[in-house]
Amino acid sequence: MRWENLTENPAEIPTGRVTDAALFGADTVTTRTFDTPEFAGVTFHEIRARSIVNRVPGASRMPFEWTVNPYRGCTHACVYCFARKTHSYLDLDTGLGFDSQIVVKVNAPELLRRHLASRRWHGEHIAMGTNVDCYQRAEGRYRLMPGIIEALRDYANPFSILTKGTLILRDLDLLRQAAEVTDVGVSVSVGFVDRELWRTVEPGTPAPERRLDVVRALGEAGIGCGVLMAPVIPFLGDHPVQLRETVRAVAAAGATSVTPLVLHLRPGAREWFMSWLGQHHPHLVRRYERLYAEGAYAPKWYQRRITRQVHELAEEFGIGPSRAEAPRRLRARQEPEPASAATQLTLL
Repeated sequence: MRWENLTENPAEIPTGRVTDAALFGADTVTTRTFDTPEFAGVTFHEIRARSIVNRVPGASRMPFEWTVNPYRGCTHACVYCFARKTHSYLDLDTGLGFDSQIVVKVNAPELLRRHLASRRWHGEHIAMGTNVDCYQRAEGRYRLMPGIIEALRDYANPFSILTKGTLILRDLDLLRQAAEVTDVGVSVSVGFVDRELWRTVEPGTPAPERRLDVVRALGEAGIGCGVLMAPVIPFLGDHPVQLRETVRAVAAAGATSVTPLVLHLRPGAREWFMSWLGQHHPHLVRRYERLYAEGAYAPKWYQRRITRQVHELAEEFGIGPSRAEAPRRLRARQEPEPASAATQLTLL
């Protein structure tokens, strides 16, 4: 296993400096398994990372610049997950290996607190859950997110979380405390409410209705929550009736917004998804090959059609795009070390 090559963005490693760029050394890895039903067949690789705040490559389509990812690999086992390719950097399998070989950055909270205290850090927005889910099942055992949120709260640093996990409700009080001093954004991913589709493409996730319960609970607690309707899966989850049922359920849960995102198939994810498609829906293989013939993304005309349909349904059911709020005045908190100056940022 190539632990020395594990970086968040291997393309940026200068030739001949792989070890210097690595996030941790091989001597810091502890491998564990747990004899409990929820972790049957799962191996955890506990590491002490050298860094935790990652800069998003400039060519990325993501609307944020900085991320924190306490885990790598994900027991949600979503067959379409675009992050599967990252496991290949470790010589790990991007299929079942991605679902069952989980890297845990056990020192993530202390690393983040140190980073936020640095004079070089200027309080930029940090996004979480953008690579793999920070509230996947492993978080129930390792409890990294409370320390991460506490650090962001104490330094009044704006952040957002995207999740399919119901475990986020465990940290509701911390989220409320953070929202008092900085901008906090929470989104839940619900691409469809079709239970048969859910069982086959997202087998390790909570059911869609349980995720919508999270949206409802956050709203009742005063934390507005949007829904990323992702992915909309061509020919399996894109029928007008399916879209209507999903948007209706999202609206009933009290979501502040709904944003559709059509399935994209990057290398690593594409191979695993197409293998799954061939087993479960072989009649769709040729249609997918044609639809994604130009690359990882569905054609613009298809994306625009889905976006238009979802936006029309959102308007019908009374939900719309998020409104930008005025920046909050940040309340200073006492720290043992001077905090970096937190800027007043609106959510990206």
